[in-house]
Amino acid sequence: MYFLDSSLAQQIVVRTMKIIAHNINVMNHHGIILGSGDPHRIGATHEGALLAISQNRTVEITAATASDLHGVKAGINLPLHYKGEIIGVIGITGEPECLRSYGELLKMTAELIVEQANSLELTLWQYRQKEEFIFQLIKSENGFSTHLLDWAAQLGIDLSEPRVAAVIQVQGDTEQTSANSILKKVLNLLENPSRGNLVAMTSMTELVILKPAFLDGKQWDPELESLRIDKLLTRIPKEMNVRLKIALGHFFPNAADISRSYQTAKETLDAGKLLRPDESKYLYEDFSLLVLLSGLKGDWRGQELTTPYQALLNADKNGQLNKTLSVYLQHFGDQQLCANTLFIHRNTLRYRLEKIQQITGVNIQELDGLLQLYLGQVLVATRPV
Repeated sequence: MYFLDSSLAQQIVVRTMKIIAHNINVMNHHGIILGSGDPHRIGATHEGALLAISQNRTVEITAATASDLHGVKAGINLPLHYKGEIIGVIGITGEPECLRSYGELLKMTAELIVEQANSLELTLWQYRQKEEFIFQLIKSENGFSTHLLDWAAQLGIDLSEPRVAAVIQVQGDTEQTSANSILKKVLNLLENPSRGNLVAMTSMTELVILKPAFLDGKQWDPELESLRIDKLLTRIPKEMNVRLKIALGHFFPNAADISRSYQTAKETLDAGKLLRPDESKYLYEDFSLLVLLSGLKGDWRGQELTTPYQALLNADKNGQLNKTLSVYLQHFGDQQLCANTLFIHRNTLRYRLEKIQQITGVNIQELDGLLQLYLGQVLVATRPV
């Protein structure tokens, strides 16, 4: 059974009193006044409403008969129905003879308000269910549980459909309410038309999109998805667009790996903001190595890997050796190209390389040593400040 609450009851009072210049009371199925144009009457039991409920009919009360009833004034009391059940009563204060023409109109208006409110509540409930489902989906690191599969079936979502995750963040706004407003507008753009997207706000400043991977054809095409992101950005008002950053994660053929795609989207966004702060779109393919290495940042293996390079940074006060190493890595250890790029003699280059080896304890003439310094440089460069 549907139950009226005081908020909806008062809403009915406010809206119906705009139709008729008489006091309106709304009672629940126990005859208790939940809403009224006269605040002093709220909470009282209305005997006229109890009579209308028990007999399921309109009850008219004149000034003469009102004196014999408790908590009642002259007026008309009409039972309110929702889905065939009595959920309460709407009462109009005044002499019945003057109010009969308004009774059915107000009853119909009140029942329509209840129906609209219930429909909106159901829509909000369904949205929250879908949002919570998406939260659980991007956290499901060990595949889809039976509970998640059942939940998807109830929501009409096909979990066997391969998807890829994207993340959108609002940047540079200290007012979270403003950022939240922007994201809601973006969310509306993504859902109209939806094209099968699953969209949810994961915070006041971020939303996630789980996009069908095979909208065109039967294979994943990151370039096509990049073009779609460009089209989305053109649909967003310019004043909002400049504050948005969007990252597309890696596509995993196994649909159950959607949480990994979400994680790569988040890490791609972090790397992109750090290395290309002036851009607004970041693709996993452009930051794949950084993303793959990101798991080492908080691990002892990552600390060991960065130790030689960090030693170089600490000892290299003017940055000359670090710049030399960067160019040396850029040219894959080709000393002549490196010397030419730095505009130095090869003997000077050899001296600097020997100095780098002494400080780091790494043999950069070997692939393992060169690779260790390169990875160390990448990890340090992307380490949060």
